[in-house]
Formats: sequence, C-alpha cells, structure tokens
Amino acid sequence: MWASIKARLLGRQADESSPATNPASPGTPSGDPARLPGEGPPPNSPFTESRLGRGIREATVDEVMDTVEIALMESDVALPVIDRLRSDLKKELQGRRLRWGADAEQAIKISFENTVRQILNRPPFDLVGAIRARDPKPYTILLVGVNGTGKTTTVAKLAHWLRSQGFGVAIAAGDTFRAGAIEQLLVHGERLGIRVIRQQEGSDPAAVAFDAVEHAKARHLDVVLVDTAGRQHTNENLVEEAKKIRRVVKPQLTLFVGDALSGNDVVEQARQFQESLGVDGLVMTKLDADAKGGAALSATFVTGRPILFIGVGQGYEDLRPFDPEWMMRRLFVEPPTA
Repeated sequence: MWASIKARLLGRQADESSPATNPASPGTPSGDPARLPGEGPPPNSPFTESRLGRGIREATVDEVMDTVEIALMESDVALPVIDRLRSDLKKELQGRRLRWGADAEQAIKISFENTVRQILNRPPFDLVGAIRARDPKPYTILLVGVNGTGKTTTVAKLAHWLRSQGFGVAIAAGDTFRAGAIEQLLVHGERLGIRVIRQQEGSDPAAVAFDAVEHAKARHLDVVLVDTAGRQHTNENLVEEAKKIRRVVKPQLTLFVGDALSGNDVVEQARQFQESLGVDGLVMTKLDADAKGGAALSATFVTGRPILFIGVGQGYEDLRPFDPEWMMRRLFVEPPTA
C-alpha cells in the first residue's frame, strides 16, 4: 500500500523541501537544540517539540491526503475507513513541527502508520485461555461466511491448530446442502485423526451441530467446530438457519470467514453478517495472494471485531493467529532494492 502512496508523493517531497516551505539553509543546524535526552519524540523521529521546528502547512496536509485517498482506494480500502484515516491523519499532522532537514514524506508515513495500527490493534482475544476456562466443556465455535471463501478448509486448519495447542476437537459437518462439503470434511478428519459428525445431505444443520456437541460431551472433548453452508448475506432463509444453529448449540464464539481477495465485497459481507447474526471475530483467508491488505483492514474496522486468524496457504499449518505487526510490515515495509 505504501509503495503506491510513495509514488504519488515523490513530487510533493521536492515542494516541501523548497525555500518557500522549508527555510532551512546549509547553515541551519540539522538537529533539535531544544530537545533534552529522554524528552520529546525519539531521536529518529522527523517531528520535534521545539518551536524552532518547521511547520506543516494545512494546505499541504489537504493535498497529501487527496493523494493518499486515491492510493487507499486502489488498495481496496473501504470509503468509511478512508474517511476515518483521513480525519485522524489530518488531526495528527496539524500543529506538528518538523526537525530541520526532516523528510515530510517520512513524517506523513509515521503518522499514517500510527493511524492504521490503531485500527488493527483491536483488544486481543485469548482463544486458548477461553477454551481452557470453559466449564462445562465443550467450547463451541461457529464459522459462517459466503460461498467460496475457503470456510470448510478453514475449519480443518483451525482443528489442526487447536490440536497443536493440546485440545481434543470434534467437527460438525453443518453444510448439509452440499454432499461435497461433507465428503471434504471427512477426508480432512481422516487425515487429522479428528471425528467428523455428519448426517445425510439435506438434514437439519442445527441437529448435526447438536449431535456434535453431545458427542464432545460424552468423549470429554474440549472444542466443537461447526461448519455451515456458504450463504450470501442477503439470503434470508440461510441466515435464519444460521440463527437456528446459534439458538440450538449456543456457540461461545462465532467467526466470519472472509476472502481477502474479494476487495470491498468482503467488507459488505462482514458488515451484513455482523448486523444479522453477530460475529465475535474474523478469519481472513488467501492473504498470501493479497498484496494490498485493504480488505482485511476494512473488515475489522466496519465490524469492530478483531481478526483472529489469517490464511496464508493451502497447508494445515497455514492458518496463523493474526499479528497486527505482521500486517503493518506487509503494508508499509518495502523490500530492499538491489
């Protein structure tokens, strides 16, 4: 994302360094003489607390934000998120002062990163701790989302991850509309050594989920993962079915599984599922193929829910707990040039 923004800002950097906007001269000290050790911004910060610093003109901030907005839209960031970023970044930059010789682009980048980090850093959720604290067992997790997001595969990956944390797991094959989905889970279950509870195609998914919970209780298992039919957020019948599953098994956690390659579509899907069902967290798949990252940023913003896991490949080990700093590096750290 930042590479696109930087390309648009290159021309502005020269303007910021011109005599009209930067009165620094070869005889002007490059440091901040007013800064005492341990006070003010860190030594490598382009900002200074000194009144001798160079101000950033409001007109320049507005011009830069227009450029940033275009780059954000190209990176599949939703308009509500862009409005938030624009507002917060403008507030962050207004009144700040730059050290003599500091790069205005670097100052903008630092402020922009801070604003994005605040969106990604939702309050952390300790899933392992929540499962261990659950009494009575099992801890039930319901996964919902539209067709084609990799939801059924995510169920298997999550089961593998939970097993690696030492938990006993059962899977409910709740997508009874597709025989292929049931068979897919059975294959995964056999490979992983995890029991898949199923019924015939067309059966009541809520009944399948109930059977899985009862099985887990009888076997003293820790977690039940409930797969569901991929449903469009506008399909009222399937949404009502998901609500029925929630009423029957009362899951402790409902996760929305979204495809990061869907761009702004996944943002609207996440928002609709949040409004109709209520979700507790997000799983973003196919992030290994998404160079932009805007969809993940937007989805957590519009739902107000944290990203718990990300999918970065096809293997069982390619579902990872979400690390905001990993996403920050992906968005802003550019590869070294040869």
